[in-house]
Amino acid sequence: MDVILLEKVQNLGKLGDRVAVRSGYARNFLLPQRKAVSATRDNLAAFEARRAELEKAEAETLAAAQVRAETLNGKTLTIAAKAGTEGKLFGSVGTVDIADAATQEGLSLKRHEVRLPSGPLRNIGSYEVELHLHADVNAQITINIVADEQV
Repeated sequence: MDVILLEKVQNLGKLGDRVAVRSGYARNFLLPQRKAVSATRDNLAAFEARRAELEKAEAETLAAAQVRAETLNGKTLTIAAKAGTEGKLFGSVGTVDIADAATQEGLSLKRHEVRLPSGPLRNIGSYEVELHLHADVNAQITINIVADEQV
């Protein structure tokens, strides 16, 4: 299925690109999320009429993500979790926990922006975590996991 991208989609294309994707990906993700429209003659004409507006919105989104990256880069968050004597956590620290800790510190961060490629964190220690704020913008924060004193 051919679609016209209405914003930059990572590993697919940038604003205005006409790309061929599997119809399930288009129907279930790109079209409902309003990231693309079907590549029909009418939609192509409508896109060209709105191109300047969409490019301006894309530039504003990118600028906002860069500002957020500057505020988040280099930040350190401390998360207290129950742990055994050997430093292994009872449970794990995942994306939701990291996003909640950032929100408590007054930072704007959503769960889906936190990238943990090797899975949830299961031991006490310091970890570098990548944040994916925009298709072109990433940030790094440090997560310190300490043992909760109530164990």
